[in-house]
Amino acid sequence: MTKAEFTPPGALPGDGARSRTRWVVVALLFAITTINYMDRNLLGLLKPTIQGELHFSETDFGNIVFAFSMAYAAGYASMGAITDRIGVRMGLAVAAMIWSVASAAHGLVGSVAGFMAARVLLGLGEGGNFPSCIKSVATWFPVRDRALATGIFNSGSNVGGLAAPLIAAFITARWGWQTAFYVTGVVGVLWTVVWLALYRTPEEHRGVNAAELAYIHSDPEVAEARVPWSQLLRYGGTWTYIVGGVLTNPVWWFYNNWVPSFLNSKFNVNLLALGLPLVVIYLMTDVGSIGGGWLSGRLMRAGFGVFTARKLALLACALCTVPVFLAPQMSNIWAAVGLIGLAMAAHQGFSANLFTLVSDTMPKGAVAGAVGLGGCISSILSGFSAAVVGRLLDATGNNYTLIFFVGAGAYVVATLGVHLLLPRERQAAGLREGVGAA
Repeated sequence: MTKAEFTPPGALPGDGARSRTRWVVVALLFAITTINYMDRNLLGLLKPTIQGELHFSETDFGNIVFAFSMAYAAGYASMGAITDRIGVRMGLAVAAMIWSVASAAHGLVGSVAGFMAARVLLGLGEGGNFPSCIKSVATWFPVRDRALATGIFNSGSNVGGLAAPLIAAFITARWGWQTAFYVTGVVGVLWTVVWLALYRTPEEHRGVNAAELAYIHSDPEVAEARVPWSQLLRYGGTWTYIVGGVLTNPVWWFYNNWVPSFLNSKFNVNLLALGLPLVVIYLMTDVGSIGGGWLSGRLMRAGFGVFTARKLALLACALCTVPVFLAPQMSNIWAAVGLIGLAMAAHQGFSANLFTLVSDTMPKGAVAGAVGLGGCISSILSGFSAAVVGRLLDATGNNYTLIFFVGAGAYVVATLGVHLLLPRERQAAGLREGVGAA
């Protein structure tokens, strides 16, 4: 008898002394997402320092972000497909190794062209993080727990954003900005070694007992069949993620790439003084990431259907982003920090539920591919939006008013799009047969 076939006598699946290895997996995903965002955010944080040394413009910086975005789009799409083919264990390890080497390479360059080349390699690797992590959550968790698990690992992006300014300020002050990139690169390589040593599928993992495996498989699940890329657009989950990502990811990229510069130009604070405001912002985003995932799970336990609970959570998060349009008008840095922190926290709660809708609506064999395809499309748009932001700031003398105004409305529009694309009930999407509603 296999672990999957055994349930303790008189117990429901998941009752009894089940192991908790799935939460160890979430901890590993949280750690690599933290590293992912440390590597990604470091250049934006060091931008005033490097910009002063290399004398590049906002347009140049926009072009650097554009190069990263195009590579990230390619990495998102290709690594998602590769992960569906070779599995989460090797797929995520390959991605992490690529971007860790790329992060360290930033310390070796000294020109706009050099940074563009390093960002291209970084983007190719980093594109594999979220497709692999979402697929891992779909593999290890039943539907009712996936948004919470996604919110927890996704909160690593906030911790990475929190850690990055501390690393940037401490290391740069002592050993120079180049060393900050070397350190984050080494950390990623060390994580890869640990991941390869510890990760296995639930059926193969020695730390998973029969009760935990029964719990993981405790609800009617989406079909396991592998889905070719040519068929991904047949699924409502793919379209939902594309629409939600296209409308909101450019805003998130703006926050991560330009908020340090906004605070620097608006309130005239240097790298060391930026540390505390950015720590506050990313602590708020941690709460939003986990809270957004918790909210939809709580609504399900209160009797709401899967899709209704996800949509209500998306709407709550979207409404919390609206006040950010006031940030450029604030004369007090902490008022601006509060508004930006609330908006970024709401994005993370929104993102946790948007990611989870993919695994709610797709066969497991297509989850990473669908996330990869949607992420690819939204990253391309994010790249073009970054180029536009750079040119707009140069043209207006660093006036951020229009940019924050657009960010304030994007999530409400995205929520409406998700509502129109999804059916009322999960069963209505034909999920048991592996056919989604387009």
